[in-house]
Amino acid sequence: MNRNLWLLAVLQGLFLTNNVTFIAINGLVGLSLAAYGWMATLPVMAYVVGGALCTGPVAWTQMRFGRKTSFQLGLMVAFVSALLCAYAAHTQNFWLLCFATLVAGYYQANGQLYRFAAAELAAPSVREKAVSLVMAGGLLGAVLGPNLAARTRELASLPFVGAYLALAVVAVLAMLLMTTLRFPPVPERKAGAYAGRPLSQVMRQPVFIVAAGASALGYGVMNLLMAATPLAMQQCGLPFSDAAFVLEWHVIGMFAPGFFTGHLIRRFGVLNIMGVGVVLNLVCVAIALSGQALHHFTLALFLLGVGWNFLFTGGTTLSLTAYTPEEKDRAQGAINFLVFSTMALTSLSSGVLVSAPQGWNWLNLGSLLPVVVIGAGIVWLALSRRGQAASA
Repeated sequence: MNRNLWLLAVLQGLFLTNNVTFIAINGLVGLSLAAYGWMATLPVMAYVVGGALCTGPVAWTQMRFGRKTSFQLGLMVAFVSALLCAYAAHTQNFWLLCFATLVAGYYQANGQLYRFAAAELAAPSVREKAVSLVMAGGLLGAVLGPNLAARTRELASLPFVGAYLALAVVAVLAMLLMTTLRFPPVPERKAGAYAGRPLSQVMRQPVFIVAAGASALGYGVMNLLMAATPLAMQQCGLPFSDAAFVLEWHVIGMFAPGFFTGHLIRRFGVLNIMGVGVVLNLVCVAIALSGQALHHFTLALFLLGVGWNFLFTGGTTLSLTAYTPEEKDRAQGAINFLVFSTMALTSLSSGVLVSAPQGWNWLNLGSLLPVVVIGAGIVWLALSRRGQAASA
């Protein structure tokens, strides 16, 4: 860990503070403003749809202006969108809230590239450790996000207006930190220089398919259950403070393993660690289906977070072998587009299903299919590599 990696880890934590606070409150604010219950998670969905729509523009700004300028632009959008969310909550305007979270998706698309930037700030031999340790910075978001939402909930005259204003302050702090971070210079692009393979060729590689699929579906399952948790707990009569507690432990599960996931990948192999992530997702579903008390929610969401970490860190590490430096902006943009598209679908599905009778159980049962698909993809790639090694 060098100085730049530590700073990037803190920025990852502030980015996750924004994400976790949005997840904790957007569904509840949406529920209080929406005309129908199934529309409650539309503000959550708008956030990830905005991220999907912005992957292309973000990839272009990263390629044209470099990491730092693009990241600063994302933080400026985070500041403006947080103020807009606060105004929407204050004026009780549901559709303005959806628009504001859609705009905030630009920050989401930028922040999701922090993990890739980490690999560029460390020696090639320890890239997976750099990715894992920077992602561990999300622990800051695990602690700060839920507590920020809970402590600022009643700060203004209307619920959660203060939480959105606090996120604007967090964005300003992140902008100040970003000014001190140093990235490698943007290489000069000469006319006619090699630009890498077409994106379609990169995406057809088995290693890319499994890496992107595990990242997207793993994030989708995590988002499906996490976005529904505050609503499901409210339906069970549990207070918001309990929901904040559960989300805190969920995000701790997501990012605390970052301190050792990179070491585990180097020792046991990336596919084996991703396989453990699949098993943890299955255990999470089993616990969630066994009851709806506070300890069921807490343990299930904690294991969901750890399983997501193994899948997402593993998928990111695996993807680094699928493209060259000339191809990285387009390839990383494609991976993030798949992630955000899946998250958008699961955000909408989450609100629709959790509002139905026995909705929490149906959500968990439905998550089994993508988990099995991820597991099948990992086995397929492992067998393919074994066959190639045997024939070599």
